[in-house]
Amino acid sequence: MAWDEWEQLKSAAGQHSTRMQLNQYPADQGGNGTQGDLVAGHQDLEAVGKAAHDLFEDFTTYSGHARVASAAAAGGLKGEGFALGAALDHVTERWSEQTKTLLDACAHISNHLRFTKNQHTADDSYIAGTVSGIALLDEGFDDRKGH
Repeated sequence: MAWDEWEQLKSAAGQHSTRMQLNQYPADQGGNGTQGDLVAGHQDLEAVGKAAHDLFEDFTTYSGHARVASAAAAGGLKGEGFALGAALDHVTERWSEQTKTLLDACAHISNHLRFTKNQHTADDSYIAGTVSGIALLDEGFDDRKGH
């Protein structure tokens, strides 16, 4: 490539406008005026909390049945001298540990969402009371000045 040709290519490349484009939605999406795509209302959070609570209740029951049956099978196999009994006993111990982890997570989610709901209700009540109190003070202040 000759030097003149290189200079022409550089010049042509410089004439094109380049701009940075971020990987995001355009600012104006229309619709209901919400920003972004993550919206979680009270009903959504209640549904998540209920699902976590239901999973906790159901999994507690069903995992308990599986643990008891597996422990019984492991004991029977070990009693008959099968090495598989010890292996199944090991699996049953791990099952119990993992079950506890899952149940703790479900309880944490459910309890946190319940706490959040109660805290938001208390915050809303406090804000409403404060705003009402300020409005009453403003009305009384205006009445004393004759405004």
